[in-house]
Amino acid sequence: DVIPVIPPELRPMVQLDGGRFATSDLNDLYRRVINRNNRLKRLMSLNAPDIIIRNEKRMLQEAVDALFDNTKKKKVVKGASNRPLKSLSDLLKGKQGRFRQNLLGKRVDYSGRSVIVVGPKLQLHQCGLPTKMALELFKPFIMKKLVEKDVVYNIKKAKTLVEQETPEVWSVLDEVVREHPVLLNRAPTLHRLGIQAFEPVLVEGKAIQLHPLVCHAFNADFDGDQMAVHVPLTQAAQIECWTLMLADTNLLNPANGQPVVFPSQDMVIGLYTMTKDRAGDKGEGRYYSSPEEVMMAVENGAVSWHALVNVKIGEEWINTTPGRVVFNDKLPDGVFYVNETLSDKRIRNLVMRSFKDYGNYVTVRLLDSLKNIGFEFATRMGTTIGMDDILVPDEKKVLIKSANGEVDKIQTQYKDGHITSEERYNRVIEVWGKTNEDLANVMMDHLKADQDGFNNVYMMADSGARGSRNQIRQLAGMRGLMAKPSGDIIELPIRSNFKEGLSVIEFFISTNGARKGLADTALKTADAGYLTRRLVDIAQDVVVNMDDCGTINGIDIAALKDGEEIVESLSDRIMGRFTLERVKHPITGDLLVDVNQEITDEIAFEIEDLGIESVRVRTVLTCEAQHGVCKKCYGRNLANHRTTDIGEAVGIIAAQSIGQPGTQLTMRTFHVGGTASTIAEENHVSKRYPLLVREINGTSVPLEDGRRLFTRKGHLKVSRILSVIDIKKGDEVKPEDGDKIIKGETVLVRKGESLLAEENAFVVILKKKILLVAQDEKVEIRNGSTVLITEGYVADADESLAIFDPFSEPIIAEVDGVIKFEDIIPGTTLREEINEDTGNIEKKITDTSADTLQPRITIVDGEGEDIQDYYLPENSYLNIEDGLKVKAGQTLAKMLKESQKTQDITGGLPRVGELFEARRPKNSAILSRIGGIVDFEGISKGKRIITVIDPYGEKIKHLVPMGRHLLVRNGDPVDAAEPLCDGPKDPHDVLEIQGENALQQFLVDEVQEVYRMQGVQINDKHIGVIIRQMMRKVEIIDVGDTSFIFGQQVDKYKFRTQNEKVVREGGQPSMAKPLLLGITRASLNIDSWISAASFQETTRVLTNAAIAGDTDSLRGLKENVVIGHIIPAGTGMRKYKDLKLFTKDTDDLDAHVAKILEQRRLDAEFLEGEEGSEPVTTGATGSTG
Repeated sequence: DVIPVIPPELRPMVQLDGGRFATSDLNDLYRRVINRNNRLKRLMSLNAPDIIIRNEKRMLQEAVDALFDNTKKKKVVKGASNRPLKSLSDLLKGKQGRFRQNLLGKRVDYSGRSVIVVGPKLQLHQCGLPTKMALELFKPFIMKKLVEKDVVYNIKKAKTLVEQETPEVWSVLDEVVREHPVLLNRAPTLHRLGIQAFEPVLVEGKAIQLHPLVCHAFNADFDGDQMAVHVPLTQAAQIECWTLMLADTNLLNPANGQPVVFPSQDMVIGLYTMTKDRAGDKGEGRYYSSPEEVMMAVENGAVSWHALVNVKIGEEWINTTPGRVVFNDKLPDGVFYVNETLSDKRIRNLVMRSFKDYGNYVTVRLLDSLKNIGFEFATRMGTTIGMDDILVPDEKKVLIKSANGEVDKIQTQYKDGHITSEERYNRVIEVWGKTNEDLANVMMDHLKADQDGFNNVYMMADSGARGSRNQIRQLAGMRGLMAKPSGDIIELPIRSNFKEGLSVIEFFISTNGARKGLADTALKTADAGYLTRRLVDIAQDVVVNMDDCGTINGIDIAALKDGEEIVESLSDRIMGRFTLERVKHPITGDLLVDVNQEITDEIAFEIEDLGIESVRVRTVLTCEAQHGVCKKCYGRNLANHRTTDIGEAVGIIAAQSIGQPGTQLTMRTFHVGGTASTIAEENHVSKRYPLLVREINGTSVPLEDGRRLFTRKGHLKVSRILSVIDIKKGDEVKPEDGDKIIKGETVLVRKGESLLAEENAFVVILKKKILLVAQDEKVEIRNGSTVLITEGYVADADESLAIFDPFSEPIIAEVDGVIKFEDIIPGTTLREEINEDTGNIEKKITDTSADTLQPRITIVDGEGEDIQDYYLPENSYLNIEDGLKVKAGQTLAKMLKESQKTQDITGGLPRVGELFEARRPKNSAILSRIGGIVDFEGISKGKRIITVIDPYGEKIKHLVPMGRHLLVRNGDPVDAAEPLCDGPKDPHDVLEIQGENALQQFLVDEVQEVYRMQGVQINDKHIGVIIRQMMRKVEIIDVGDTSFIFGQQVDKYKFRTQNEKVVREGGQPSMAKPLLLGITRASLNIDSWISAASFQETTRVLTNAAIAGDTDSLRGLKENVVIGHIIPAGTGMRKYKDLKLFTKDTDDLDAHVAKILEQRRLDAEFLEGEEGSEPVTTGATGSTG
């Protein structure tokens, strides 16, 4: 056996000052192996005793083990300075190992870094480069130019000139830098917009100048940030910089297709103050024949900037302000007239609209003019804030007084024993939360009315330039509720604001939140970075690599609604996707979009307007391309609103789009200074629009006042009322009751005139009215709610449909009878406590350790027969005594809602991680395997048996741990996958019960929910790409005639091809079930061992690959980076391999030999004195760029 010794360059030895040597740890480890081996050889030749030889052999084995991996053994080999020596496998592992430190990312030549300052005079594609830096970075280019220009005759002379910085050098530098793009990068590079190309403009000083509009993409500010500059050297690299990476070609965010380059802060406040109007200002109502006339009037002080005047623009008269006229005059020609007060959002919409209507070139010019006008007017208007701009409303005292009164009432209720301590806490917090909200509203109204809306603090928040309602609330309202480090809310709010100043105790409470914010930021940033790394790793080899995979699968997409509130419209969700089925006009039957056609913006809006509910489209999740995805399933590239190109690295873009906001969100917490953000729960059900109650579903008992009390959860079916038309005498009603009607159709004819429907709707005809209503929707009604309405009732907007107690959930008697306690044993299942504050006895059900006891309340009739059982979950409070008579509708016991914690993405980021890792959540809900009727069967081994019987009589048992709060009761109907007890859903269960499509939908929705709470937009397709990678494998459950093994995990495509082959040969195909793997597992299960080794568990992956004799086909991006090949994406796609980039005026490095020989022949002829001919350029096999 031999142990290879690595080359000495990889284990160097250097001499230090003072004659000592520093050596690599490997030398020590090798030395021990050699010493022990030689000693063993000598002992064996001396015929030493067996025991000594055995000992020596053991030591030799240990030395060899230590050389290969020094971390595995309990006793690690220490060096002279008592630290463990780094073995061969340590050199590969971890962040400092060979893979991550040297192969996947390297330090590069031709780069420099410096502090950034703002360059307001630059154009969007320019950056200011300090001359000192440029001189060093472009040194070789300058030297070449100096020799070419015959300033000097050899490179050595040129070098000395450059170092002396003579005038010739500066003039040459200008030439070299012109049109030679440089790359700017700001760490951390969270998404691809963190590196962009700019054309350098030489500036004095030592700081790089950055265009203010690209700061958002880099997440840069000018408080001392540094950026790095890189110089692309080859011709091909420069052309790629110009065409793909230049700052003005990257205006949109690839994560969501929204502009990423837009004015902010100073520019916004400038544009806002300039375009804002004020009633009754000097010169209001005047008429001006042209924009020029307006400008003259403003300059002479005849009219104010903010007065509403009438100006003739083109052919029409427009009611506008001089500020807006000047603004529009400075925009590029041919752009639409902007006649509104510009806030942050409106400016973004303006940029987006310009991009869609006029394209990139005009938008870049628009952006530069917005920047210039914004800065100029921010300077002119001089917006600034002082103490007097912060107005504390006089109503504050009244509001706080009434809140204190309410809190006292709640305390009294608690003292009298009507409510428990948790309820008291929740209610107090709700009171203060609501007071704070009301105070904020009053305060904003005051600010808005102050100085006719020109209060500076209000303008800054309203325009979106800086600050938010939440921050102003702390300045002028009250600071509000604060959170403890544990996330609990302190029930004593801070009643002062920053203008009045905080008391000592208030200041002290504040420190909690502020500190937590800073600590969170530091910790969570690392988490978000790690999430991004895992995402990149799983998705890195997803590249668009074919035009059409020919799949027949897809998913139906409808508008995302929360109730009837549209969260994301249908048009937004289908734009830029490809259809799977024809979409036809619902009435005329005309074809709107054919199969496999792109849905353009216009068609998307048309589909939405026609009231089409859902469209079946192709998606990444159902794409059948074997490696990567196809163009048609991916659809539009959001960064330029065109269909994606072959070679687009969509996997990495997806990973960056999900990871980048993760890091941003974790950095959000400390800006608000730790004030608690609570969501106060309503105590009633209502909708923001008028509606018709269609039906009331659920178990309920009538109350004495005629209303109904829901004893279990139920729902209302309601329809939103879009319009009401009164029927008068002689009117002719056209549609029937229940008909669907399309926008523009006739509803009724009155005196020969037709009344038309304003939107698509269903018709409901009442006695004297026609209601046009939207589709039916379900409104969930909680257990214990009192329903205030009846079927057929027409409710107004915000009218209460049902009321309930938001802080507890009751168990209610559904029949009259006598109470009988079962298994409720004081001291065992029942704990009676005397509340020290109130002196009342509280009866609480404790968690039962005994398997057999099931605390329940049974209601018996006069004959002593059991009518109904009510099982009591742990921690519920009894409200009734044994042996009492009860009426239906009485509360028997109640469970308290959890006290509220503050919600921020800190809860959200781990949630995203949990979803992508496909972890089984702790205490997950038990889902019903089938739809049917619930039947309770008793207890077995500490678990309650719940059987669901489907309509065909099939029974399926479910085991629910004791003490879990059940969401169903005996005899309730349930659907498949409906939770039987509380807790989060487990994605693996969803996959098993409802299948792949339901799981994909579930995961996409859950991830989106977290991001939406923070107001972050991410397109579904990015999440889809990741989920597709998580679901690549299947598990074999029936082998058939294939070569698979039972329980083996194989790639879907291997499975499919093997089955096709077996079926062709007349055999039995194998069967498999889909698998869901977490992102870490999926990355390590990948076919490429190079990629897996560079991710995690390096030693294990490499050992396994070596034992199995794996080969790596170098299909993904990572493997190629490690090997040093061009990546197979973008311009490195194999199909573009034969294209060569060259420009006519510079020598192409890979030029054909024939061309050089031809050139030499021509030169020779020319020298011989014959007619000189032009040098010929023979093209390569094609050219792009």
